[in-house]
Amino acid sequence: MGKPTGFLEYDRETAKVLPPKVRIANFNEFRIPLNKEKQKLQGARCMACGVPFCQSGMMLGGMASGCPLHNLVPETNDLVYTGNWKQAYLRLSKTHSFPEFTSRVCPALCEAACTCNVNGEPVATKENERAIIETAYAEGWVVPQPPKVRTGKTIAVIGSGPSGLACAQQLNRRGHSVTVFERSDRIGGLLRYGIPNMKLEKSVIDRRMKLMEDEGVKFVTNTNVGVDITAEELLKNFDRVVLACGASNPRDIKVPGRESKGIYFAVDFLKKVTKTLLDSDFQNAPYEEAKGKHVLVIGGGDTGNDCVGTSIRLGAKSVTQLEMMPMPPVERAANNPWPQWPKVLKTDYGQEEAIAVFGHDPRVYQTTVTEFIPDKSGRVCQAKIVKLKSEKDAKTGRMMMVPVEGTEEVIPAELVLIAAGFLGSQKYVTDAFHVATNGRTNVDTKPGEYETSVPRVFTAGDMHRGQSLVVWAIREGREAAKAVDESLMGYSYL
Repeated sequence: MGKPTGFLEYDRETAKVLPPKVRIANFNEFRIPLNKEKQKLQGARCMACGVPFCQSGMMLGGMASGCPLHNLVPETNDLVYTGNWKQAYLRLSKTHSFPEFTSRVCPALCEAACTCNVNGEPVATKENERAIIETAYAEGWVVPQPPKVRTGKTIAVIGSGPSGLACAQQLNRRGHSVTVFERSDRIGGLLRYGIPNMKLEKSVIDRRMKLMEDEGVKFVTNTNVGVDITAEELLKNFDRVVLACGASNPRDIKVPGRESKGIYFAVDFLKKVTKTLLDSDFQNAPYEEAKGKHVLVIGGGDTGNDCVGTSIRLGAKSVTQLEMMPMPPVERAANNPWPQWPKVLKTDYGQEEAIAVFGHDPRVYQTTVTEFIPDKSGRVCQAKIVKLKSEKDAKTGRMMMVPVEGTEEVIPAELVLIAAGFLGSQKYVTDAFHVATNGRTNVDTKPGEYETSVPRVFTAGDMHRGQSLVVWAIREGREAAKAVDESLMGYSYL
Protein backbone atom coordinates (compact mmCIF):
# COMPACT_ATOMS: atom_id res chain seq x y z
CA MET A 1 0.00 0.00 0.00
CA GLY A 2 1.86 3.04 -1.29
CA LYS A 3 -0.07 5.79 0.49
CA PRO A 4 -1.84 4.60 3.67
CA THR A 5 -3.55 7.97 4.16
CA GLY A 6 -4.25 8.66 0.48
CA PHE A 7 -7.99 8.15 0.76
CA LEU A 8 -8.04 10.85 3.45
CA GLU A 9 -5.77 13.31 1.67
CA TYR A 10 -7.03 13.26 -1.92
CA ASP A 11 -10.49 13.79 -3.36
CA ARG A 12 -11.82 11.63 -6.16
CA GLU A 13 -11.15 13.21 -9.53
CA THR A 14 -12.14 11.82 -12.91
CA ALA A 15 -11.61 12.77 -16.53
CA LYS A 16 -12.99 16.08 -17.71
CA VAL A 17 -15.74 15.97 -20.32
CA LEU A 18 -16.53 18.40 -23.10
CA PRO A 19 -19.69 20.45 -22.45
CA PRO A 20 -22.82 18.80 -23.90
CA LYS A 21 -23.47 21.47 -26.51
CA VAL A 22 -19.87 21.16 -27.75
CA ARG A 23 -19.61 17.37 -27.89
CA ILE A 24 -22.90 16.82 -29.74
CA ALA A 25 -21.35 18.45 -32.82
CA ASN A 26 -19.65 15.13 -33.68
CA PHE A 27 -19.46 11.44 -32.80
CA ASN A 28 -16.01 11.51 -31.18
CA GLU A 29 -15.14 10.39 -27.65
CA PHE A 30 -15.44 13.43 -25.40
CA ARG A 31 -13.57 12.51 -22.20
CA ILE A 32 -10.26 14.27 -21.52
CA PRO A 33 -8.11 12.04 -19.26
CA LEU A 34 -6.22 13.36 -16.26
CA ASN A 35 -2.51 13.93 -16.58
CA LYS A 36 -0.16 11.29 -15.17
CA GLU A 37 0.52 13.09 -11.89
CA LYS A 38 -3.16 13.56 -11.08
CA GLN A 39 -3.89 9.96 -12.08
CA LYS A 40 -1.21 8.72 -9.71
CA LEU A 41 -2.98 10.50 -6.84
CA GLN A 42 -6.16 8.63 -7.74
CA GLY A 43 -4.21 5.39 -7.35
CA ALA A 44 -3.09 6.65 -3.94
CA ARG A 45 -6.72 6.74 -2.76
CA CYS A 46 -6.92 2.91 -2.77
CA MET A 47 -7.10 1.54 0.79
CA ALA A 48 -5.59 -1.88 -0.09
CA CYS A 49 -8.40 -3.53 1.90
CA GLY A 50 -7.79 -6.81 3.64
CA VAL A 51 -10.96 -8.08 1.93
CA PRO A 52 -11.09 -6.26 -1.43
CA PHE A 53 -14.72 -6.46 -2.54
CA CYS A 54 -13.70 -4.53 -5.68
CA GLN A 55 -12.25 -7.71 -7.20
CA SER A 56 -14.74 -10.22 -5.77
CA GLY A 57 -17.15 -10.52 -8.68
CA MET A 58 -19.76 -12.27 -6.55
CA MET A 59 -23.53 -12.08 -6.78
CA LEU A 60 -25.27 -10.07 -4.06
CA GLY A 61 -28.94 -9.15 -4.18
CA GLY A 62 -29.24 -10.56 -7.68
CA MET A 63 -26.47 -8.37 -9.12
CA ALA A 64 -22.70 -8.60 -9.34
CA SER A 65 -20.60 -6.92 -6.70
CA GLY A 66 -17.03 -6.28 -7.75
CA CYS A 67 -15.21 -7.16 -10.95
CA PRO A 68 -16.28 -10.44 -12.62
CA LEU A 69 -12.77 -10.73 -14.08
CA HIS A 70 -11.26 -10.63 -10.57
CA ASN A 71 -8.80 -7.96 -11.66
CA LEU A 72 -6.15 -7.46 -8.98
CA VAL A 73 -7.46 -3.98 -8.28
CA PRO A 74 -5.52 -2.93 -5.15
CA GLU A 75 -2.26 -4.08 -6.77
CA THR A 76 -2.82 -2.17 -10.01
CA ASN A 77 -3.98 0.94 -8.12
CA ASP A 78 -0.82 0.86 -6.03
CA LEU A 79 1.34 0.49 -9.14
CA VAL A 80 -0.40 3.51 -10.67
CA TYR A 81 0.37 5.52 -7.52
CA THR A 82 4.05 4.57 -7.59
CA GLY A 83 4.31 5.24 -11.32
CA ASN A 84 5.21 1.65 -12.25
CA TRP A 85 3.05 1.76 -15.38
CA LYS A 86 4.59 -1.21 -17.16
CA GLN A 87 4.25 -3.41 -14.10
CA ALA A 88 0.66 -2.20 -13.75
CA TYR A 89 -0.03 -3.25 -17.35
CA LEU A 90 1.53 -6.67 -16.83
CA ARG A 91 -0.50 -7.17 -13.65
CA LEU A 92 -3.74 -6.09 -15.31
CA SER A 93 -3.06 -8.40 -18.26
CA LYS A 94 -3.01 -11.44 -15.98
CA THR A 95 -6.78 -11.31 -15.67
CA HIS A 96 -8.00 -9.00 -18.44
CA SER A 97 -8.09 -9.40 -22.21
CA PHE A 98 -9.30 -5.95 -23.28
CA PRO A 99 -8.98 -3.17 -20.67
CA GLU A 100 -9.36 -0.61 -23.46
CA PHE A 101 -12.99 -1.72 -23.90
CA THR A 102 -14.15 -1.94 -20.30
CA SER A 103 -12.38 1.27 -19.25
CA ARG A 104 -14.68 3.04 -21.70
CA VAL A 105 -18.02 1.22 -21.45
CA CYS A 106 -18.12 -0.74 -18.16
CA PRO A 107 -20.39 0.63 -15.39
CA ALA A 108 -17.47 -0.04 -13.00
CA LEU A 109 -18.74 -2.79 -10.72
CA CYS A 110 -15.35 -2.53 -8.99
CA GLU A 111 -16.02 1.05 -7.92
CA ALA A 112 -19.50 0.29 -6.63
CA ALA A 113 -17.97 -2.29 -4.27
CA CYS A 114 -15.03 -0.09 -3.22
CA THR A 115 -14.70 0.32 0.56
CA CYS A 116 -14.19 4.06 0.07
CA ASN A 117 -17.74 4.06 -1.28
CA VAL A 118 -19.23 3.22 2.13
CA ASN A 119 -18.87 6.74 3.51
CA GLY A 120 -17.38 8.66 0.63
CA GLU A 121 -16.49 8.38 -3.05
CA PRO A 122 -14.88 5.27 -4.56
CA VAL A 123 -11.41 5.01 -6.02
CA ALA A 124 -11.38 5.93 -9.72
CA THR A 125 -10.39 2.38 -10.66
CA LYS A 126 -12.01 2.49 -14.10
CA GLU A 127 -9.98 5.52 -15.12
CA ASN A 128 -6.83 4.09 -13.57
CA GLU A 129 -7.42 1.06 -15.80
CA ARG A 130 -7.78 3.25 -18.88
CA ALA A 131 -4.61 5.14 -17.99
CA ILE A 132 -2.74 1.85 -17.64
CA ILE A 133 -3.76 0.38 -20.99
CA GLU A 134 -3.41 3.62 -22.96
CA THR A 135 0.04 4.21 -21.46
CA ALA A 136 0.96 0.65 -22.42
CA TYR A 137 -0.13 1.24 -26.03
CA ALA A 138 1.69 4.58 -26.18
CA GLU A 139 4.91 3.07 -24.82
CA GLY A 140 4.79 0.08 -27.19
CA TRP A 141 4.33 -2.52 -24.45
CA VAL A 142 1.19 -4.01 -26.03
CA VAL A 143 2.71 -6.26 -28.65
CA PRO A 144 1.55 -9.42 -30.44
CA GLN A 145 1.99 -12.60 -28.39
CA PRO A 146 1.95 -15.43 -30.93
CA PRO A 147 2.37 -18.91 -29.45
CA LYS A 148 5.80 -20.49 -29.74
CA VAL A 149 4.29 -23.90 -30.45
CA ARG A 150 1.10 -24.84 -32.30
CA THR A 151 -0.97 -27.77 -31.05
CA GLY A 152 -2.50 -28.67 -34.41
CA LYS A 153 -6.00 -28.25 -32.96
CA THR A 154 -8.52 -26.04 -34.76
CA ILE A 155 -11.37 -24.01 -33.28
CA ALA A 156 -14.18 -21.99 -34.87
CA VAL A 157 -15.55 -19.10 -32.81
CA ILE A 158 -18.92 -17.86 -34.05
CA GLY A 159 -19.36 -14.20 -33.22
CA SER A 160 -16.79 -11.44 -32.74
CA GLY A 161 -18.23 -9.58 -29.78
CA PRO A 162 -16.28 -9.32 -26.51
CA SER A 163 -16.88 -12.96 -25.50
CA GLY A 164 -15.87 -14.33 -28.90
CA LEU A 165 -12.78 -12.15 -29.07
CA ALA A 166 -11.70 -13.02 -25.53
CA CYS A 167 -12.19 -16.73 -26.19
CA ALA A 168 -10.27 -16.52 -29.48
CA GLN A 169 -7.40 -14.60 -27.91
CA GLN A 170 -6.93 -17.10 -25.10
CA LEU A 171 -7.18 -20.21 -27.28
CA ASN A 172 -4.82 -18.79 -29.89
CA ARG A 173 -2.20 -17.90 -27.30
CA ARG A 174 -2.49 -21.45 -26.00
CA GLY A 175 -1.34 -22.64 -29.41
CA HIS A 176 -4.60 -23.69 -31.05
CA SER A 177 -5.52 -22.36 -34.50
CA VAL A 178 -8.59 -20.12 -34.21
CA THR A 179 -10.92 -18.77 -36.88
CA VAL A 180 -13.55 -16.18 -35.89
CA PHE A 181 -16.69 -15.96 -38.04
CA GLU A 182 -18.73 -12.74 -38.08
CA ARG A 183 -21.94 -12.16 -40.02
CA SER A 184 -21.46 -8.38 -40.23
CA ASP A 185 -19.01 -6.61 -42.51
CA ARG A 186 -16.68 -5.67 -39.65
CA ILE A 187 -15.33 -7.38 -36.55
CA GLY A 188 -16.56 -6.37 -33.09
CA GLY A 189 -20.17 -7.47 -32.66
CA LEU A 190 -22.05 -5.08 -30.38
CA LEU A 191 -18.75 -3.37 -29.54
CA ARG A 192 -18.72 -2.27 -33.17
CA TYR A 193 -22.36 -1.64 -33.98
CA GLY A 194 -24.25 -1.63 -30.67
CA ILE A 195 -22.13 0.93 -28.79
CA PRO A 196 -21.94 4.42 -30.36
CA ASN A 197 -18.62 5.84 -31.45
CA MET A 198 -18.69 8.59 -28.81
CA LYS A 199 -18.53 5.90 -26.11
CA LEU A 200 -16.08 3.60 -27.88
CA GLU A 201 -14.21 4.88 -30.91
CA LYS A 202 -13.96 2.06 -33.43
CA SER A 203 -10.24 2.62 -33.96
CA VAL A 204 -9.86 1.12 -30.47
CA ILE A 205 -11.37 -2.14 -31.76
CA ASP A 206 -9.29 -2.04 -34.96
CA ARG A 207 -6.12 -1.60 -32.91
CA ARG A 208 -6.81 -4.76 -30.90
CA MET A 209 -8.00 -6.72 -33.93
CA LYS A 210 -4.69 -5.99 -35.71
CA LEU A 211 -2.80 -7.35 -32.71
CA MET A 212 -4.86 -10.53 -32.71
CA GLU A 213 -4.31 -11.00 -36.45
CA ASP A 214 -0.56 -10.61 -35.90
CA GLU A 215 -0.83 -13.29 -33.21
CA GLY A 216 -2.40 -15.68 -35.73
CA VAL A 217 -6.17 -15.35 -35.24
CA LYS A 218 -8.05 -15.54 -38.54
CA PHE A 219 -11.14 -13.35 -39.01
CA VAL A 220 -13.86 -14.13 -41.55
CA THR A 221 -16.54 -11.46 -42.02
CA ASN A 222 -19.81 -11.38 -44.00
CA THR A 223 -20.38 -15.04 -43.10
CA ASN A 224 -23.65 -15.89 -41.39
CA VAL A 225 -23.28 -19.30 -39.77
CA GLY A 226 -26.42 -21.32 -40.31
CA VAL A 227 -27.05 -19.51 -43.60
CA ASP A 228 -23.78 -19.05 -45.54
CA ILE A 229 -22.03 -21.99 -43.90
CA THR A 230 -23.62 -24.96 -42.19
CA ALA A 231 -23.05 -26.28 -38.71
CA GLU A 232 -22.12 -29.64 -40.25
CA GLU A 233 -19.32 -28.02 -42.27
CA LEU A 234 -17.89 -26.36 -39.20
CA LEU A 235 -18.00 -29.51 -37.09
CA LYS A 236 -16.33 -31.40 -39.93
CA ASN A 237 -13.53 -28.86 -40.44
CA PHE A 238 -12.85 -27.82 -36.83
CA ASP A 239 -12.09 -29.77 -33.66
CA ARG A 240 -14.28 -27.50 -31.53
CA VAL A 241 -16.90 -24.81 -32.14
CA VAL A 242 -17.71 -21.96 -29.74
CA LEU A 243 -21.05 -20.17 -30.10
CA ALA A 244 -20.66 -16.55 -29.00
CA CYS A 245 -23.41 -14.93 -31.06
CA GLY A 246 -24.86 -12.75 -28.32
CA ALA A 247 -28.42 -12.28 -27.09
CA SER A 248 -29.35 -10.72 -30.39
CA ASN A 249 -33.10 -11.33 -30.39
CA PRO A 250 -34.60 -7.90 -29.52
CA ARG A 251 -37.73 -7.59 -27.38
CA ASP A 252 -40.58 -6.04 -29.39
CA ILE A 253 -43.43 -3.71 -28.42
CA LYS A 254 -46.55 -5.40 -29.76
CA VAL A 255 -49.24 -2.74 -29.82
CA PRO A 256 -51.58 -1.44 -32.55
CA GLY A 257 -49.72 0.52 -35.22
CA ARG A 258 -46.45 -1.37 -34.74
CA GLU A 259 -46.24 -1.95 -38.50
CA SER A 260 -45.96 1.81 -39.12
CA LYS A 261 -42.85 3.09 -40.88
CA GLY A 262 -40.27 4.88 -38.78
CA ILE A 263 -40.21 2.35 -35.92
CA TYR A 264 -36.87 0.60 -35.41
CA PHE A 265 -35.17 -1.66 -32.94
CA ALA A 266 -32.44 0.35 -31.22
CA VAL A 267 -29.65 -1.98 -32.31
CA ASP A 268 -30.66 -1.60 -35.99
CA PHE A 269 -30.75 2.18 -35.67
CA LEU A 270 -27.39 2.38 -33.89
CA LYS A 271 -25.82 0.01 -36.43
CA LYS A 272 -27.02 2.11 -39.35
CA VAL A 273 -25.57 5.27 -37.82
CA THR A 274 -22.18 3.70 -37.06
CA LYS A 275 -21.98 1.93 -40.41
CA THR A 276 -22.73 5.16 -42.28
CA LEU A 277 -20.01 6.93 -40.32
CA LEU A 278 -17.46 4.16 -40.92
CA ASP A 279 -18.29 3.71 -44.60
CA SER A 280 -17.78 7.44 -45.22
CA ASP A 281 -14.68 7.77 -43.01
CA PHE A 282 -16.80 9.95 -40.69
CA GLN A 283 -17.66 12.41 -43.45
CA ASN A 284 -21.37 11.53 -43.46
CA ALA A 285 -24.01 10.65 -40.89
CA PRO A 286 -27.64 9.61 -41.57
CA TYR A 287 -29.10 12.93 -40.41
CA GLU A 288 -32.28 12.23 -42.35
CA GLU A 289 -33.21 9.60 -39.76
CA ALA A 290 -33.81 12.08 -36.95
CA LYS A 291 -33.22 15.67 -38.09
CA GLY A 292 -36.18 17.87 -37.16
CA LYS A 293 -38.16 14.92 -35.80
CA HIS A 294 -39.82 14.18 -32.49
CA VAL A 295 -37.99 11.04 -31.31
CA LEU A 296 -39.49 8.52 -28.89
CA VAL A 297 -37.09 6.09 -27.20
CA ILE A 298 -38.71 3.14 -25.43
CA GLY A 299 -36.41 1.75 -22.74
CA GLY A 300 -34.47 3.34 -19.90
CA GLY A 301 -31.22 1.35 -19.97
CA ASP A 302 -27.80 2.03 -21.48
CA THR A 303 -29.01 1.33 -25.02
CA GLY A 304 -31.90 3.74 -24.59
CA ASN A 305 -29.47 6.40 -23.39
CA ASP A 306 -27.26 5.73 -26.43
CA CYS A 307 -30.30 6.30 -28.65
CA VAL A 308 -30.95 9.63 -26.91
CA GLY A 309 -27.37 10.82 -27.44
CA THR A 310 -27.29 9.61 -31.04
CA SER A 311 -30.65 11.22 -31.91
CA ILE A 312 -29.48 14.56 -30.52
CA ARG A 313 -26.33 14.38 -32.67
CA LEU A 314 -28.55 13.72 -35.68
CA GLY A 315 -30.54 16.90 -35.04
CA ALA A 316 -33.72 15.63 -33.34
CA LYS A 317 -36.36 18.26 -32.63
CA SER A 318 -37.22 16.60 -29.30
CA VAL A 319 -36.42 13.35 -27.51
CA THR A 320 -38.66 11.51 -25.04
CA GLN A 321 -37.44 8.39 -23.26
CA LEU A 322 -40.02 6.09 -21.67
CA GLU A 323 -39.24 3.89 -18.68
CA MET A 324 -41.77 1.41 -17.28
CA MET A 325 -40.31 1.33 -13.78
CA PRO A 326 -40.46 4.08 -11.12
CA MET A 327 -37.67 6.63 -10.84
CA PRO A 328 -34.85 5.15 -8.70
CA PRO A 329 -33.93 6.89 -5.43
CA VAL A 330 -31.13 9.46 -5.44
CA GLU A 331 -29.39 7.67 -2.56
CA ARG A 332 -29.15 3.99 -1.57
CA ALA A 333 -32.25 2.53 0.01
CA ALA A 334 -31.92 0.68 3.32
CA ASN A 335 -32.54 -2.65 1.55
CA ASN A 336 -29.71 -1.96 -0.94
CA PRO A 337 -26.61 -1.75 1.28
CA TRP A 338 -22.96 -1.63 0.24
CA PRO A 339 -21.31 -3.64 -1.36
CA GLN A 340 -24.40 -4.41 -3.46
CA TRP A 341 -24.69 -2.60 -6.78
CA PRO A 342 -26.34 0.77 -5.93
CA LYS A 343 -29.83 0.96 -7.43
CA VAL A 344 -29.84 4.75 -7.57
CA LEU A 345 -30.66 7.39 -10.16
CA LYS A 346 -28.00 7.72 -12.83
CA THR A 347 -28.00 10.54 -15.35
CA ASP A 348 -25.86 9.40 -18.27
CA TYR A 349 -24.28 11.38 -21.09
CA GLY A 350 -27.33 11.21 -23.39
CA GLN A 351 -29.69 12.50 -20.73
CA GLU A 352 -27.18 15.24 -19.81
CA GLU A 353 -27.15 16.32 -23.45
CA ALA A 354 -30.96 16.31 -23.65
CA ILE A 355 -31.14 18.50 -20.54
CA ALA A 356 -28.65 20.94 -22.06
CA VAL A 357 -30.36 21.07 -25.48
CA PHE A 358 -34.05 20.82 -24.56
CA GLY A 359 -34.00 22.12 -20.99
CA HIS A 360 -35.39 19.03 -19.28
CA ASP A 361 -34.65 15.39 -18.56
CA PRO A 362 -35.99 13.23 -21.42
CA ARG A 363 -37.03 10.39 -19.13
CA VAL A 364 -40.67 9.75 -18.31
CA TYR A 365 -41.04 7.07 -15.64
CA GLN A 366 -43.82 4.54 -15.02
CA THR A 367 -45.11 5.00 -18.56
CA THR A 368 -45.57 2.77 -21.59
CA VAL A 369 -46.91 2.91 -25.16
CA THR A 370 -50.36 1.53 -25.96
CA GLU A 371 -50.57 2.47 -29.64
CA PHE A 372 -48.55 3.94 -32.51
CA ILE A 373 -50.51 6.28 -34.79
CA PRO A 374 -49.43 6.57 -38.44
CA ASP A 375 -50.09 9.40 -40.86
CA LYS A 376 -51.70 9.00 -44.27
CA SER A 377 -48.46 7.68 -45.77
CA GLY A 378 -48.15 4.99 -43.10
CA ARG A 379 -45.33 6.66 -41.17
CA VAL A 380 -45.59 6.93 -37.41
CA CYS A 381 -46.45 10.46 -36.30
CA GLN A 382 -47.87 10.02 -32.78
CA ALA A 383 -47.92 7.57 -29.90
CA LYS A 384 -50.52 6.91 -27.23
CA ILE A 385 -48.96 6.50 -23.81
CA VAL A 386 -50.32 5.66 -20.38
CA LYS A 387 -49.08 5.89 -16.81
CA LEU A 388 -48.38 2.68 -14.88
CA LYS A 389 -48.65 1.66 -11.24
CA SER A 390 -47.31 -1.30 -9.30
CA GLU A 391 -49.99 -3.82 -8.34
CA LYS A 392 -49.92 -7.41 -7.06
CA ASP A 393 -51.17 -9.99 -9.55
CA ALA A 394 -54.03 -11.98 -8.00
CA LYS A 395 -52.96 -15.27 -9.62
CA THR A 396 -49.18 -15.22 -9.27
CA GLY A 397 -48.74 -12.91 -6.31
CA ARG A 398 -46.04 -11.04 -8.24
CA MET A 399 -45.92 -7.26 -8.41
CA MET A 400 -46.82 -6.07 -11.91
CA MET A 401 -46.86 -2.68 -13.62
CA VAL A 402 -50.46 -2.06 -14.77
CA PRO A 403 -52.07 0.91 -16.59
CA VAL A 404 -53.71 3.69 -14.62
CA GLU A 405 -57.13 4.54 -16.04
CA GLY A 406 -57.62 8.12 -17.15
CA THR A 407 -53.90 8.85 -17.67
CA GLU A 408 -53.78 8.22 -21.41
CA GLU A 409 -52.33 10.92 -23.64
CA VAL A 410 -51.05 11.33 -27.19
CA ILE A 411 -47.55 12.64 -27.86
CA PRO A 412 -45.71 13.39 -31.14
CA ALA A 413 -43.42 10.58 -32.30
CA GLU A 414 -41.94 10.69 -35.80
CA LEU A 415 -39.09 8.29 -35.07
CA VAL A 416 -39.53 5.46 -32.55
CA LEU A 417 -36.57 3.48 -31.23
CA ILE A 418 -37.31 0.30 -29.27
CA ALA A 419 -34.61 -0.27 -26.67
CA ALA A 420 -36.48 -2.76 -24.49
CA GLY A 421 -33.67 -5.29 -24.16
CA PHE A 422 -33.10 -8.71 -25.69
CA LEU A 423 -34.87 -12.03 -25.25
CA GLY A 424 -31.95 -14.37 -25.94
CA SER A 425 -30.19 -16.17 -28.76
CA GLN A 426 -31.56 -16.27 -32.29
CA LYS A 427 -33.35 -19.49 -33.14
CA TYR A 428 -31.81 -20.14 -36.55
CA VAL A 429 -28.35 -20.47 -34.98
CA THR A 430 -29.38 -22.74 -32.13
CA ASP A 431 -31.46 -24.83 -34.52
CA ALA A 432 -28.53 -25.17 -36.92
CA PHE A 433 -26.40 -26.75 -34.18
CA HIS A 434 -29.31 -28.55 -32.47
CA VAL A 435 -28.18 -27.25 -29.07
CA ALA A 436 -30.57 -27.25 -26.14
CA THR A 437 -31.87 -23.90 -24.87
CA ASN A 438 -33.46 -22.90 -21.59
CA GLY A 439 -36.72 -21.07 -20.92
CA ARG A 440 -35.12 -17.75 -21.83
CA THR A 441 -33.80 -19.18 -25.12
CA ASN A 442 -30.21 -18.94 -23.89
CA VAL A 443 -28.00 -21.87 -24.87
CA ASP A 444 -28.20 -24.38 -22.04
CA THR A 445 -25.22 -25.92 -20.24
CA LYS A 446 -24.62 -27.52 -16.88
CA PRO A 447 -24.18 -24.91 -14.12
CA GLY A 448 -20.73 -23.34 -14.30
CA GLU A 449 -19.87 -25.18 -17.52
CA TYR A 450 -19.65 -24.12 -21.16
CA GLU A 451 -20.11 -27.25 -23.27
CA THR A 452 -23.57 -27.49 -24.81
CA SER A 453 -25.81 -30.51 -25.19
CA VAL A 454 -23.98 -31.24 -28.47
CA PRO A 455 -20.46 -32.70 -28.06
CA ARG A 456 -17.61 -30.44 -29.20
CA VAL A 457 -19.89 -27.38 -29.28
CA PHE A 458 -19.36 -24.76 -26.56
CA THR A 459 -20.97 -21.40 -25.82
CA ALA A 460 -20.08 -18.13 -24.09
CA GLY A 461 -21.27 -14.60 -23.44
CA ASP A 462 -24.79 -13.25 -23.74
CA MET A 463 -25.82 -16.28 -25.79
CA HIS A 464 -25.09 -18.33 -22.66
CA ARG A 465 -26.01 -16.08 -19.73
CA GLY A 466 -28.45 -13.66 -21.38
CA GLN A 467 -28.11 -9.94 -21.99
CA SER A 468 -25.36 -8.61 -19.76
CA LEU A 469 -22.27 -6.41 -19.57
CA VAL A 470 -19.11 -6.36 -21.69
CA VAL A 471 -17.05 -7.34 -18.64
CA TRP A 472 -19.22 -10.45 -18.11
CA ALA A 473 -18.85 -11.34 -21.79
CA ILE A 474 -15.06 -11.18 -21.50
CA ARG A 475 -15.18 -13.32 -18.36
CA GLU A 476 -17.36 -15.88 -20.14
CA GLY A 477 -15.09 -15.93 -23.18
CA ARG A 478 -12.01 -16.60 -21.05
CA GLU A 479 -13.76 -19.30 -19.04
CA ALA A 480 -15.11 -20.98 -22.18
CA ALA A 481 -11.59 -20.95 -23.65
CA LYS A 482 -10.33 -22.82 -20.60
CA ALA A 483 -13.13 -25.40 -20.96
CA VAL A 484 -12.35 -25.90 -24.65
CA ASP A 485 -8.64 -26.23 -23.92
CA GLU A 486 -9.28 -28.86 -21.24
CA SER A 487 -11.50 -30.84 -23.62
CA LEU A 488 -8.77 -30.82 -26.27
CA MET A 489 -5.67 -31.33 -24.16
CA GLY A 490 -6.92 -33.00 -20.98
CA TYR A 491 -5.69 -30.08 -18.85
CA SER A 492 -5.37 -26.31 -19.13
CA TYR A 493 -3.19 -23.59 -17.69
CA LEU A 494 -5.40 -20.81 -19.06
